[in-house]
Amino acid sequence: MEISDENFRVWAEKNEVYFDGVFRLAGPDAYAPIYSLITGLLHEGHKQVTFDLTGLEFLNSSGINLLAKLTIEARKMGDLLLIVKGTHQHPWQAKSLPNLKKLHPLLELRLA
Repeated sequence: MEISDENFRVWAEKNEVYFDGVFRLAGPDAYAPIYSLITGLLHEGHKQVTFDLTGLEFLNSSGINLLAKLTIEARKMGDLLLIVKGTHQHPWQAKSLPNLKKLHPLLELRLA
């Protein structure tokens, strides 16, 4: 499944979720379809799920809140390994993504 508009795109392939573009959605309600898509994937029984954020240029505070909620949801899954891929090319990622590790002990952060 895919959710997109002219500024961003989110899609899932097997146990990986890809984020691409600029996310400036107006609050939690606007992010609800993305949350629903990803929580559905988290509940499919995978041992590992990857969030690939390398194509995500910008994420507003509501979007960062979405990532935090998804990380907490992954933590509730027990032994689910959550891998978050980011890049130093987008400075906000190196600053914000390490905070997700505080929310989920099995989160593996990969910043390239």
